[in-house]
Amino acid sequence: MKGLSGGMAQLMRQANQMQLKMKKVQEELATRMFEGTAGGGGVKVTVTGEHMINAVEINPEVLKAGDVEILQDLIMAATNEAMKVAKETSSKEMEKITGGMNMPGMF
Repeated sequence: MKGLSGGMAQLMRQANQMQLKMKKVQEELATRMFEGTAGGGGVKVTVTGEHMINAVEINPEVLKAGDVEILQDLIMAATNEAMKVAKETSSKEMEKITGGMNMPGMF
């Protein structure tokens, strides 16, 4: 970083370090699993940090009711909850690095 004043060079180093930390956290979050449930635990959906569905578990008791629309609603609710948990966790982890600064396009 020749040619930059001391303060500017230091700022660039800090920005690069922050970017490396963010990348590491993103990679770690991608491998984590997040859960959402609905219907008192009748349906459980697990998603990855990359927002991909990993598993769907349906309690056999839910199927006994025979109402397909209720089952669909429960799956949707559990999936939405899991996605919300994944997103909130990601935001909190990134906020630890950025100190709350909004970094558009970074995560």
